[in-house]
Amino acid sequence: MRLGSVARLFRYPVKSMCGEELTQTPIGLQGLPGDRRYAFVQAESHSAFPWLTARQVAEMLRYRPRFEGGFDGEGREPALFVELPDGRRLRVDDANLQQELEQKLGKPLFLLRDHRGSYDVGQVSLFSLDTAAAIAARAGREIDPRRFRANLYLQPDVGAIPEAEWPGSVLAIGPELRLAVTEADERCMMINFDPDTAASDPAVLKAVAAGFGNRAGVYASVLRPGRVSLGDPIEIVG
Repeated sequence: MRLGSVARLFRYPVKSMCGEELTQTPIGLQGLPGDRRYAFVQAESHSAFPWLTARQVAEMLRYRPRFEGGFDGEGREPALFVELPDGRRLRVDDANLQQELEQKLGKPLFLLRDHRGSYDVGQVSLFSLDTAAAIAARAGREIDPRRFRANLYLQPDVGAIPEAEWPGSVLAIGPELRLAVTEADERCMMINFDPDTAASDPAVLKAVAAGFGNRAGVYASVLRPGRVSLGDPIEIVG
């Protein structure tokens, strides 16, 4: 049963920084190459969630990480640079980048590189543009879907099964990729932040909590790797 097609693709090379938009990408058993590959960690934190995010430093969303080149599939990774809001361009491991974030936070940090990705729940996240429209209608304002930081955004077909009913299904995306949708994405205050300005609008999370049980988008695990491109069909096959 067809749901729609791939409208946008993103990876997030540094946790909580701006996403890198793609036109196509392989998706392996660990998700998109380079997704959530790096994270800045609060060195003194003893919580189960020690990563630095926009909840502590909202301006992180305006830092733009970009890989220089592609992934060769042999373990070699392209260099990652981060463009700062003031126009400077630094390697992700440049001490000046870490020091700037430490100054904004007021606490020490260290840079973590995780080849499996520092995911909150699942390796791949999906989000229907119909869901974005429904949240916007309830909130009474336009909402940029990028607030929800999904990997794959779906342009749904008319009358397609709504996103809330996807968990438990197997999705075929393009000719190869197969995903098992595991659960709905429970949301936090991160969706309040505008992806371009980092300004906070609490009405967004309030709308998701009141109208959608605080869930929007879904997580999935990879059953069969494959390449995905914009426009690829998305179908429920199991």
